Amino acid sequence: MSSKATLKSLLLPGGILLLAVAAFSGWLPLAPPALTFLYYCALIGGMLLAWRFHSSRVFLALVVLFLAYEGIAVFGAGHISPGTPGWSAVQAAAVLVPLDFLLISFMQERGFTLAVASPASLVLFTQSVVVVVLCRGAEGLPVRAHHANPAVALPGYALVLFAAAAIVLMVRFFYTRKPVDSALLWSLAAFFLCLHFSGKGRGSILYAAAGACMLATSIIENSYLLAYHDELTTLPSRRAFNDAILRLQVPYSIAVVDIDHFKRFNDTYGHDTGDQVLRLVAANLARVTGGGEAYRCGGEEFNILFPGKTNAQVVDHLEKLRAAIESAEFRTRGSDRRQVPRGPDRRNQKPRGRVRKGDAIRQLAQPAPGGSLSVTVSIGVATSHHEEANPEQVLQAADKALYRAKANGRNRVETAASVRRRPRVKAAGIA
Repeated sequence: MSSKATLKSLLLPGGILLLAVAAFSGWLPLAPPALTFLYYCALIGGMLLAWRFHSSRVFLALVVLFLAYEGIAVFGAGHISPGTPGWSAVQAAAVLVPLDFLLISFMQERGFTLAVASPASLVLFTQSVVVVVLCRGAEGLPVRAHHANPAVALPGYALVLFAAAAIVLMVRFFYTRKPVDSALLWSLAAFFLCLHFSGKGRGSILYAAAGACMLATSIIENSYLLAYHDELTTLPSRRAFNDAILRLQVPYSIAVVDIDHFKRFNDTYGHDTGDQVLRLVAANLARVTGGGEAYRCGGEEFNILFPGKTNAQVVDHLEKLRAAIESAEFRTRGSDRRQVPRGPDRRNQKPRGRVRKGDAIRQLAQPAPGGSLSVTVSIGVATSHHEEANPEQVLQAADKALYRAKANGRNRVETAASVRRRPRVKAAGIA
């Protein structure tokens, strides 16, 4: 994922929603009961979505927000100042919510199983009991005189906790690039503002509703990513490619990229190593120059779209891409290598003569010294030639150019317009 796309996924929709609430909260004519109804709709809707899509992390985060806000509403009752039960509830929420969000961010998504629900329920129940005891203990304390102020000044340790949790969540997002981690970050920021305006019911409930909306929206964002992005390589998937070609305008070019000898590579070294190869190639494809956009369309096959470009304009960029993949050093993890090909046809393979199967595979795949392997790709590219050009016809022409690249020795770029490009010597290795 490019830096521009990463920044976009960080800010949308959580950051924009929080900014809109902060900018236009004073203009909303809704009364507090209407805002409370909106808050519960966002909360219950988010919980139903989390349950339907088996997102236990979002569900737990919504439960944490619900318990924290209800605790402040019950014990505060519109009167929050030092020495009151409401102030104790605010202090407890300022400590527990950032810590809970950090724990949720590092949880593994395992759905709604008993092994997940039991420990989380026990922790939340214990926290609720502690908060109730603290707030009940503050009921007999003398109340300090204070001036009416809708903003609550949180203690210094709470500000440190919120800041530290926000930094960790942001680093976590840049590591995972998942919508849920982004939503946790912005929902935590919304809850901070909810605490800050807890002395003013209208502003507090509005930020609480925004935090619940962010978490609920993250489930929709995550579903979109699963539908339009390949989970292994993070590249856009075939569905995204099919949508993109419908918006193409002449001229444009389509390149088809295929990993050389990937099946032999996969069968010899195992599917885990094969996945590493796919990620290596995808990482290079994501950095293709010339305005191209790469897609994984299945197996070891990738497509690249070049809107507004012809063969002559993209061939040098594709050659640069091919060379970058060839020069990338790849090392296998572990020393045990699969000697029997995987797949439904492995039982039907018969050795020819006295040649053993393992020896035949090792002859096909000669790794470089030190466990380093060479990965290469073959590329075919075609361009739309007239206004009525059908993207499917251009794609078929690129496929034919790809077949010609493989027939001419692999590890090369072939264009649909050319008959033959100068052959290249195939690099040593399995690819």
